[in-house]
Amino acid sequence: MMNTTSQCYRCRQWFSVPPNTATIRCPNCKFETKTQSSERLKSQDRGQISFRSFIDTARAKISRSGSGGSKPVKSLNCKSSTLQFSESLSGLRPCRKRALLIAVTYNRSKHKLKGPIIDVKSFRNLLMDTFAFPKEEIRVLTEEEAPESDFVPTKKNIQNYFKWLVEDCMAGDSLVFYFSGHGVRQFDFDSDESDGFDESICPADFVEAGTISDDEIEAAIVRPLKKGVTLNAIVDACHSGTVLDLRYVYNREEKKWEKPKRRYEDEKHTDRGLAISIAACEDRQVAADTHSCFGKSSMTGGAMTYFLIQIVKKNPTITYEASTFCFRGVQR
Repeated sequence: MMNTTSQCYRCRQWFSVPPNTATIRCPNCKFETKTQSSERLKSQDRGQISFRSFIDTARAKISRSGSGGSKPVKSLNCKSSTLQFSESLSGLRPCRKRALLIAVTYNRSKHKLKGPIIDVKSFRNLLMDTFAFPKEEIRVLTEEEAPESDFVPTKKNIQNYFKWLVEDCMAGDSLVFYFSGHGVRQFDFDSDESDGFDESICPADFVEAGTISDDEIEAAIVRPLKKGVTLNAIVDACHSGTVLDLRYVYNREEKKWEKPKRRYEDEKHTDRGLAISIAACEDRQVAADTHSCFGKSSMTGGAMTYFLIQIVKKNPTITYEASTFCFRGVQR
């Protein structure tokens, strides 16, 4: 390194300073002074340290902000997210209780909802506390899961877990399908709906991947039901009256099952199993939330889910006939 120059603080005389020299005696007045070059180096070092500290602090704040500044949300699923389908030995195993619960908030779109997360957690607790569903046999799909997880309610993941729900079902099994999110009506291109519309549920990525129609839901979780298997479906969404496309509709006024009118009679039925669906509203209607019942000061959630849980908790043996909800059913 080359020598630098510094100026005496007393006599203002300039002189040469060897490298890495902190103090030096002025050759003119003999005053000992700190070198200006040394001061500049220290100042630069302090500036670099200060800048690095600033960057580290900023990175830490950004990291905390990115994670919401709170602890990660604990998954509602007890097992690994890897899909594993059950296998029975010679068709013999204990009766199974299994549930697929889906809550879609659309939190990254203009279609955002607040209630579904509240709904699905409450319904999960109802199944475990009142009906003894084992938590290991309950799959909950929400957007609170890690983005790469197959527990996120994308169209593909929902379709995969439809298969998981009914896979290897046997007589005595009790299955539950629950959905809280958006529902829509779309033109019926199969010409099997008398009103000309299919009812559909909207997965988290429905804008890119599309909706899941009543035809697809019926084919995925209704038709595979074996004799002695029961599926209870609860759909808290708009236009959800016949979203499972079941063969019979229960007329509460006349207390009897009726066949919905279809343009063409098809083969929509279970494989001798039983499927019953409770919907938040009729096909032509929109679903209500708790704000419409209790005002805006209440916690947001689906009105049908809230009242269903409250009624069932008070009377766990309540029948469908005694229920005050609109529901659809199928049996063969």
